[in-house]
Amino acid sequence: MPEGDTVFLAGRRMHDALAGRTLTRGELRHPRLIEHDLAGRTVLEVVSVGKHLFTRFDDATSLHSHFRMDGSWHLYRPGRPWRGPDHQVRAILEVPERVAVGFRLHDLDLLPTEREDTWVGHLGPDLLGASWGPADAAEVERRLRADPDRELGAALLDQRVACGVGNLYKAEICFLLGVSPWTRVGDLTDRQVHDAVAWAHKLLVRNAWRPEQSTTGDLGEGAQHWVFERGGRGCRRCRDVVRTAGQDDGSPDREDRIAYFCPTCQPGPHPPLERRRGRRPQQQSGRQARY
Repeated sequence: MPEGDTVFLAGRRMHDALAGRTLTRGELRHPRLIEHDLAGRTVLEVVSVGKHLFTRFDDATSLHSHFRMDGSWHLYRPGRPWRGPDHQVRAILEVPERVAVGFRLHDLDLLPTEREDTWVGHLGPDLLGASWGPADAAEVERRLRADPDRELGAALLDQRVACGVGNLYKAEICFLLGVSPWTRVGDLTDRQVHDAVAWAHKLLVRNAWRPEQSTTGDLGEGAQHWVFERGGRGCRRCRDVVRTAGQDDGSPDREDRIAYFCPTCQPGPHPPLERRRGRRPQQQSGRQARY
């Protein structure tokens, strides 16, 4: 599932392309919305709230979209070929100089702008919200502590705690904290809870304005992450093998998410690991990585 910074960047690019312009074509191909024609409406703004996008129009309505696992918005110049099959298109918003095409948007809804809370009212503070500040950080810390028996990895993915973190940042935040994703929130120190929220906000902000998502400070290919998608490869810090295991995120309608972790740098509970032969890694447990 896309991280919050991916949705934020898509929203900013759509805002720059569409805001203040009147739609010459506004086609919705979702089965529930196919009778609606948006042509003639003026786009006021496009905003993201966590992993949700709202395109707001001058008639006090909003087009809500959510990427889920594979959705996306693409921007084109009129007349240019689209990078996706026509049967996957769910929305087309065209202005004189740009065309926004929504592919595989399973969650699409047209609703009064005043009712946007129907989709996002239950969410925690937006880590990329324009008004983010100490009060929001304190609220996220409070929500994290509210269920002390919950595994940290699952809590970080819960958009009701804070919206924006996906599986990539879950893995990287746990590594930077030096704890296992299966560590109970109640076993964390106050400092670790504070740092978990600080890292979540810092990493999302640092990557919000670019398509590359680096947590190491390096944008080079294959060097952008500490443990995410590095299963079976050497840990960047201690050279132990990065392991993977499924972790239940608490959602009844989803399969376990893959958790990436270094058992040496991230002490704490984890599923049984296959024994591996080779040199015993240098012990550096508990030390936090910095960049």
